[in-house]
Amino acid sequence: MREFKRTDRVADQLQKELAVLIQREVKDPRLGMVTVSGVEVSRDLGYADVHVTLLGEDTPERIKENLKVLRQAAGFLRGQIARRIKLRHVPELRFHYDESVVRGQRLSSLIEEAVASDKARHDEEPGDDAAAGDADEASGNEGGRD
Repeated sequence: MREFKRTDRVADQLQKELAVLIQREVKDPRLGMVTVSGVEVSRDLGYADVHVTLLGEDTPERIKENLKVLRQAAGFLRGQIARRIKLRHVPELRFHYDESVVRGQRLSSLIEEAVASDKARHDEEPGDDAAAGDADEASGNEGGRD
């Protein structure tokens, strides 16, 4: 079993704290429903890459605006984290949009479309066999055999 590295523990704690802070403390009306999907901390704890997703409409303009708000609030968030977590050095926060949720939804819809088209094609097959049998009867071949 793999033991958790310190960076992993710090990343998990940062994710929990940032999720609460962004939701409750950042009072910018431009900020939508943001969720923190993951945090990666550098080995020297100098930087933390914070991956966020947006609920609802996620147009490129809205994504840019939300990332801009989060980057402007990074200093405030870092200060709040320093008060809540005992760290000698609080990592610099870098925010990134996490496209994995959108990509997952797109793949899921593609799979659903493929299943539906396969089911529709499968449902049409018995009707095609009956039509072929009718054509055989019309040509004088009963049951389709010579």
